[in-house]
Amino acid sequence: MATTPFTAFSCRCGKVRGRISPASARSGTRLLCHCRDCRAAARYLGRGDIAQDGVDLVQTSPDTIDIETGTGHLAILRLGPKGPLRWYAGCCKTPMFNTLARPGLAFVAVLLDTTDKPGAFGPVVAHSFVPQPGGPPRHKNGGRMVVRVLSRMIAARLSGRWKRTPFFDLQTGDPIAPIHLIDREARAALYD
Repeated sequence: MATTPFTAFSCRCGKVRGRISPASARSGTRLLCHCRDCRAAARYLGRGDIAQDGVDLVQTSPDTIDIETGTGHLAILRLGPKGPLRWYAGCCKTPMFNTLARPGLAFVAVLLDTTDKPGAFGPVVAHSFVPQPGGPPRHKNGGRMVVRVLSRMIAARLSGRWKRTPFFDLQTGDPIAPIHLIDREARAALYD
């Protein structure tokens, strides 16, 4: 049986590069996220409204990510004190990953426009936070997405794989890059 090759990722200028394990193609969940925060983060990083049609992501576990060069260029954007960590390449402001705030919660969403083979992760199986006229956002196949995220987190926790993360210093539990928390006024200006 042939093995699936690694998928490469890179920021726009190429200073942050790495690869994603074939395990992500088998167990990851590909989705389009339509949330206001993804759009706000893209605007803040000077990417315009790239999220208008949804941000193409694959949700997987951090042990499948290998950052080969450029970790010193990584930076973190946080839109609020309790939101996810939005990792980007500080050298060229390319949004790259989203993680939760603690390493024990083994979760990463990889922005697939940074990869050389987005199709390696299969078709989009869910849509999150889809705007609804006159109502709150809805999810398409949200239950499937949540079950898969929780299953990966539990498996990573039980196996100890959660400790293999390129995003956190396990001695301190802190992320390896500084967090830039946007103040309330600046954040409000990023939303529609």
